[in-house]
Amino acid sequence: MSRPINIAFYVHHHGSGHIMRTLAIAKALQHSNITLIGSRLTDYAGIIPPAYNVINLPMDTPENTDTNFRPSDPEGIHYAPLNIEGLRKRIALMTDFFAETFPLLLVIDVSVEVAMLAAIAGVPFIVIKQHGYRKDLPHLHAYHNAIGILAPYPEIMKDNDLPWVLKKTFFAGGISRFELQHDVSSPDKKLIAIITGKGGTSITTALIEHIARSCPEWHFQIMGGLTSSTNKQENVTYLGNIEDPKHILANCTIVIGNAGHNTVMELAALNKRFIAIPEQRPFDEQSIKAGILKQLNLAYIINPESLFKVNWNELFQYTSKQNPDWTSIASDNAATEAANYLIQTYHELFKNSAML
Repeated sequence: MSRPINIAFYVHHHGSGHIMRTLAIAKALQHSNITLIGSRLTDYAGIIPPAYNVINLPMDTPENTDTNFRPSDPEGIHYAPLNIEGLRKRIALMTDFFAETFPLLLVIDVSVEVAMLAAIAGVPFIVIKQHGYRKDLPHLHAYHNAIGILAPYPEIMKDNDLPWVLKKTFFAGGISRFELQHDVSSPDKKLIAIITGKGGTSITTALIEHIARSCPEWHFQIMGGLTSSTNKQENVTYLGNIEDPKHILANCTIVIGNAGHNTVMELAALNKRFIAIPEQRPFDEQSIKAGILKQLNLAYIINPESLFKVNWNELFQYTSKQNPDWTSIASDNAATEAANYLIQTYHELFKNSAML
């Protein structure tokens, strides 16, 4: 009897991009035992298949009960504060899982600390590559110790990485939960979608009201956690959090949002006109990604400090006449390519353990 294929994903809790691409790849991993490991996974219980094993980790930040908490400045990793109960418990949960599950391939999206833990435990792992200045010692340790590096974007979007990191990287293509399609919007409808993600944003109610007042001919559909103020405007509709925003995004002439990976790849799949606002993120991830999009003529970039200085009317008129071509970024096969890479790596690792 063949051994089952055991693939686990560590899913970082910041924003929704990590879980969305994890689920896209996991869906393509047919006939595999899938485990998701991370904090706040209960927020996504409605979209996680019931067949998946889920290990909910406590947060690694101090609680009121952690009275002996002490910050630290560790070498070789990014975050290792002292005397946090949640941190001790999450390490124990992960190492218990490592001890009980074999063979196992771990996919880390993302954490250099989990990569270090897996290396110490002797668990082979693949790290998900993100954009940004990641030549610091912790990242280089993670890349060096990894069995492989998986980039959820095409090689045309490669970063400023060292040659040996690039050589070790498998570029799967742009992974999105949406199937590729041509832009189906009509510029005459003057519809604009504004996305406010979960990772922190400069897109505020005040900004939306400012834009709407200056552009009365356009109608704005707001997706995310923002709600209207007392100054309600007829050309603004707050839709709240939408589980499947594809139809709304597809029918809007322009989309405004941050330069997070999930947002970029979903708009690439829908071939949308995009005004990107790169937010401050560790290692300048969104700024680097926005720069790549600008070089490829795929998005108009506005930095947060300039949001109230822009002539939005002129910008919308200009952007609505553009026809960006995202075909080199998005791919219907990207999740399958990533899954095949994981399966191939798994079999290479455990080729002597094919049978019980």
